[in-house]
Amino acid sequence: MLNAINEAKQTQKDVPIGCVIKRNGEIIASAHNKREEKNDITAHAEILAIKQAQEKLKTSRLTDCEMYVTLEPCPMCAWAIIQSGIKAVYFGSYNSQYGAMGTVIDLPKLANSKIKIFSGIEEENCDKLLKEFFAGIRK
Repeated sequence: MLNAINEAKQTQKDVPIGCVIKRNGEIIASAHNKREEKNDITAHAEILAIKQAQEKLKTSRLTDCEMYVTLEPCPMCAWAIIQSGIKAVYFGSYNSQYGAMGTVIDLPKLANSKIKIFSGIEEENCDKLLKEFFAGIRK
C-alpha cells in the first residue's frame, strides 16, 4: 500500500488517489488520478493501472494480479477490476459516497465474483492525503 500512497502523492490537479498492480510480488503497473490533467472522466488511477498492466502482460485478463489502491473503487473502477479478473484488491480509505466494494454497494457480490477484498489498509495515511487535498481546496 505504501507504493500506492507514494503514487497518490504524484497527483497534480486531481484527488490524490494512487494505485499499483502487483504480479508475483512485483509491481507491474502504477498510476494516479489524471481526470483533470487529461480532461477524461475515465482517467481514474485504477483504470489507468489496469490498462498499463494489460499492455505489459499483453492480455486483458489479470487473473494472477493484485491491486492496491488508496481509496475504495467507485462503480466504474470496481466493474473494470471484476472484468479484468484481478484476484484481490487492497484499499485504504473507505469511499462513503461511491464505494462499490462494500461501503455503498457491493459490486463483486452482485456479480458473484470470487475477488478477495481487504479494506482499511494504511487507512489513516490514505485518509490524511484526502483530508489535506480537500482542506486545500476549501481555502
